[in-house]
Amino acid sequence: MKNAASMERMVRDQDQRISEVVEREQSRLRNFIRRRVPDPRDAEDILQEVFYELVEANRLLMPIEHVTGWLFRVARNRITDLFRKRRPESFSDTAVSGEDDDLLQLEDLLPSPDAGPEALYVRSVLLEELEFAVDELPDEQREVFVAHEVEGRSFKEMAVETGVSVNTLLSRKRYAVLHLRKRLQGAYDEFMKV
Repeated sequence: MKNAASMERMVRDQDQRISEVVEREQSRLRNFIRRRVPDPRDAEDILQEVFYELVEANRLLMPIEHVTGWLFRVARNRITDLFRKRRPESFSDTAVSGEDDDLLQLEDLLPSPDAGPEALYVRSVLLEELEFAVDELPDEQREVFVAHEVEGRSFKEMAVETGVSVNTLLSRKRYAVLHLRKRLQGAYDEFMKV
């Protein structure tokens, strides 16, 4: 009877510690994920997965020395998994002219996620650079780029909604892609120097 009571108290204490960690870290972790994951639903799913893994690790009595660091590492891994599952197909469809007038695709600038841990790291850094570069775009270009690439909306659909012609939307997207390609190429070249 004494063992059952002490086990119950131990489980209650674990639940209390988990609740405290969730309350303390939820906001920072959510912001961290949202900066890297464009779809709010995916970001919220990842956040829930991270906390689920915390609960599971606690149930399995896995020792976690630095909970905050562990949570952010798990979040990074889930984000990487998300990007692995959802390769940006439309990036591959977007070709831009290189300096020699050969066609380069934006996806060609990113290392394959299957090429090992170093390539995966480089890819994640380049994706972060992409996020910064998207933020630099003029509003009209950014809106078209995000709507088409991230949300998967068609140009026809956007034209009907905004009243802007498909050709104008295509042009805005092209300028956005050229800017992003240039920025990613610069970041990629920096990695190749190392």
